Amino acid sequence: MARSWHKFMCGAALFVALNAASAAKPHEHGVAQLDVAVSASRVVIELDTPLDNLLGFEHAPRTDAEREKTAAAMARLRDGAALFRLDAAAGCTLLKVELNSAQLALGKTAAAGGEHGELTALFEFRCSAGARAGFLEVGLFDAFPGLKRLDLQVVTPKGQIKATLRKPASRVALAR
Repeated sequence: MARSWHKFMCGAALFVALNAASAAKPHEHGVAQLDVAVSASRVVIELDTPLDNLLGFEHAPRTDAEREKTAAAMARLRDGAALFRLDAAAGCTLLKVELNSAQLALGKTAAAGGEHGELTALFEFRCSAGARAGFLEVGLFDAFPGLKRLDLQVVTPKGQIKATLRKPASRVALAR
């Protein structure tokens, strides 16, 4: 147990390092960053995206139509098990979803942000054999038509992978 926890913590440290390296990426419509950390007992996925990719606008909703569109998009994001389907060999189930956006007053962000609205979403899966996950199916392109490209960084017990998914591709290999 201590050894698998150590592996997870090492993977988590690499995930934090990858996330810090990607934090300086420019705000680009149609493009989102997806960081994936895989361990024996967990898979953690972090999505960092301009709100425009999800909503078609980047400000707090101002009209009833914008409020409805925002509520529908947030409901799709909260259904992480539908957006991210891990290889069944890993035995993963969704544990939690956290959404953060200053413009939408979600999560840990307190005040409204600047002109470029962003959303960060964290999806945590508990797994019986996470290291056995050979692939991840990503349903973001179907759920959010404004999204055209995903830049991925993946950390697994077997190493690190950088990949790019372009619409309509949806599968990323988690092992080489």
